[in-house]
Amino acid sequence: MDAVTRRKFLIASGVTGAGALALGATSFSIQDILETAGEAPGADGPGTLVMVTLYGGNDGLNTVIPFADKAYQAARPELSYGADEVLKLSETIGLNPAMTGFKRLFDEKRLGIVHAVGYPKPDRSHFRSMDIWHTANPVRPTGTGWLGRWLDTVGGDPRLALSFESVLPPLLAGELSAGAVVGRNGVKLPKTLNIKTVSALGEPAAGESSLQARAASCFADLRNVDTFIQGVNDSAKVTGQARATGTGGQSALANQLNLVAQCIEAKVATRAFSVSLGGFDTHADEKAPHSALVGMLDRAVTAFIDRISATEQGKKTTVAIYSEFGRRVKANASQGTDHGAAHDVILVGGGVKGGLHGEPPNLTKLDDGDVKFTTDFRDIYASLLEHVLLSDAGRMLEGWKGRLKGVF
Repeated sequence: MDAVTRRKFLIASGVTGAGALALGATSFSIQDILETAGEAPGADGPGTLVMVTLYGGNDGLNTVIPFADKAYQAARPELSYGADEVLKLSETIGLNPAMTGFKRLFDEKRLGIVHAVGYPKPDRSHFRSMDIWHTANPVRPTGTGWLGRWLDTVGGDPRLALSFESVLPPLLAGELSAGAVVGRNGVKLPKTLNIKTVSALGEPAAGESSLQARAASCFADLRNVDTFIQGVNDSAKVTGQARATGTGGQSALANQLNLVAQCIEAKVATRAFSVSLGGFDTHADEKAPHSALVGMLDRAVTAFIDRISATEQGKKTTVAIYSEFGRRVKANASQGTDHGAAHDVILVGGGVKGGLHGEPPNLTKLDDGDVKFTTDFRDIYASLLEHVLLSDAGRMLEGWKGRLKGVF
């Protein structure tokens, strides 16, 4: 396709001037990321952080289960799990029976569980609470995420903080910069425009301005994304990964982690990844669907950890799994659970010291029917910033002094 035809197409599409710059501002193709292959820090440099968000409010008490607690059994007689059902981690605590991979990682001392994580005066709104977790500010959630503020301090290259979600989460939005979003679900084109035509639009042409050349290259990227993502989707079909539903996290977690693994294996420059799984807003008939969801989480994360552990960069990767809140201790009349407060956070890989950490929830001393938090979530963030990203946590967390003890 000649330059004049392409230029007319770009102008007609509005991809000129500032529009061309905006097109590549925060949306990148996987090829853009893979162009940084080999740029990962050396052995003495920072590791890789993968944040896994469980949207909807995960029922922590049916994930990490206090099966020996009579108050647990009494509060949810039909939803609770007995000692003969759980995967025992101690004499009193066990994992959901669907989480066999996590049990193995725990036994191998590669998985740590931090009990009763939360913040003062918890908010039961999905959106408000998630804003609090993303911004790391329980009092006045700001317009910047804690990893976005980290990105500001390391130069602002959006490829250093990457999301495979549908939109950029506030977690990765800084004051001066923002992370990159890489689409996963292939290319959606008008019926009158096929991928071959789009690819032709991206071919280099002599005599055009650098701005138009950059805009046109975005069309070439579409072909690369389509081919790359289609391969991942085909792989996912073979393994039977389902799409999650619910508040946020609209795609299979295994797909997202597959892409993260390929980036880690290529030693890309990216240091922080954000992935997600939705569907945890379990207000009715909870037991079976919740078990299916945590089973999906278990399989996806375990396969990811097993895969990347074969590489040096993979061994320096830490996965942190959290939700915006847990669920209430007492089951509701529909055999589900309603929005709660504190819940357990799971850390896997990297320098994590496996085991149970922090103070287990006391189900006889509740905060208006909710689990009281005994670990502030900012302690976890500060420890991840310092031990994984080798950064000054105080700069990103407004001078927060708390840290996890015995986890790294």
